[in-house]
Amino acid sequence: MPPDAAQLLKKIDYTLPLIGFYDAPDTSFFAPLVRPPRGKYKCIFDFYINWLNGETLHLTRDNFGCGGCGSWIFEVQTRSREDYLKFLVDGEGLKASHELMNQWLDFHKPYQQEHEHIFIGPLREEQYQYLKSITFYVNPDQLSVLMLGAQYNNSPNDPAPVLAPFGSGCMELLPLFEDLEIAQALIGATDIAMRQFLPPEILAFTVTKRMFEQLCALDERSFLYKPFWQNLRQERGLDKKG
Repeated sequence: MPPDAAQLLKKIDYTLPLIGFYDAPDTSFFAPLVRPPRGKYKCIFDFYINWLNGETLHLTRDNFGCGGCGSWIFEVQTRSREDYLKFLVDGEGLKASHELMNQWLDFHKPYQQEHEHIFIGPLREEQYQYLKSITFYVNPDQLSVLMLGAQYNNSPNDPAPVLAPFGSGCMELLPLFEDLEIAQALIGATDIAMRQFLPPEILAFTVTKRMFEQLCALDERSFLYKPFWQNLRQERGLDKKG
């Protein structure tokens, strides 16, 4: 049973759809669907406006939009390791050397798909069992308050509650989490190759289901109902009463 996010979203003045990443066996529950054009490059974030309009992106092993998504979501090799290194290091300058990029590629593993279909789009309560991550598309104030929320139940001995690793935009939606059973969040939309598809003030805050449940459980004892957050909202010209 999914948690009720309504109060959390109201308190952080969040008005966009929450976007879920689903690994599911059936397409019928996710309509209306959109798909990348076959045989053409298409970044999954080019569908950001579709998500805001209530549509869900449908991806499969034979239709995934771009090589990076194919590699990290479906484990489909779209180019040789040598060509990958030349593109990422020599062409785009994303690491200082081939050796460093090789180490990074060896360290990170692609997502292990469970079902035939991957869906990225607005949350579907009835499909919660197939949900893998949830993404908030946020401004800096919202990012700050969600980061604080991710820290709320965390002790120094727990895994880091918030990560900000290097990786492609689609990796930041799921593969960069090492354990989806941990309450953890990831700051995303930091891949400059995909940022052209988002408004300049927007970043992503992607959470596991356990972290989502913790965020939705924040109550009157938490900072959401205290002066720091109320003062910031007042400074931004938002409702003083929260």
